[in-house]
Amino acid sequence: MLAIDNVIMSDTILNQHFACDVSTCKGACCIEGDAGAPLEEEEISILEDYLDKIKPFMSEKGIEMVMRAGVFDYDMEGILVTPLVDDSECVFVYFEENVAKCAIEKAYLEGKIDFQKPISCHLYPIRMTKNNGYEVLKYHQWEVCKTAKKTGKAMNISLFDYLKVPLARRYGNEWIEKVKKNFT
Repeated sequence: MLAIDNVIMSDTILNQHFACDVSTCKGACCIEGDAGAPLEEEEISILEDYLDKIKPFMSEKGIEMVMRAGVFDYDMEGILVTPLVDDSECVFVYFEENVAKCAIEKAYLEGKIDFQKPISCHLYPIRMTKNNGYEVLKYHQWEVCKTAKKTGKAMNISLFDYLKVPLARRYGNEWIEKVKKNFT
């Protein structure tokens, strides 16, 4: 474990090779699992404010679910998450050539909103938890990401390096530099 400021990070994040291979997994992390993506409380109001600009990129079922239930739900542990359509895909998923993609990110990339996507999605497969005033970062190992490990190894890229942009989004560039300084 590495502790930098108020963040404790698993060594696996620094040592594990990883690079998403969406052509193989087809965005399975957005359509499989028993709950939606974890949400920060402040992300709920952002999603509510931008919903009309995100909806054009959502599926009909996703729109129906959000209109009925809202932009958030709770998982079995009481954590805020995105709702699911038919207990499967995230309400914000749309499909392009059989690949699950994010309608929030599509609205962002098209310049409709200035919010890229929930931080938990941007950081995946890193999962954040809070413990005694610290954020704890752990690598969530999941079978659907096995080709990402192989791709990362072939490219010689660590999970930390692969996710440097979302990590900087969350903790800042100074934090990234502290990690590099303390790890190398």
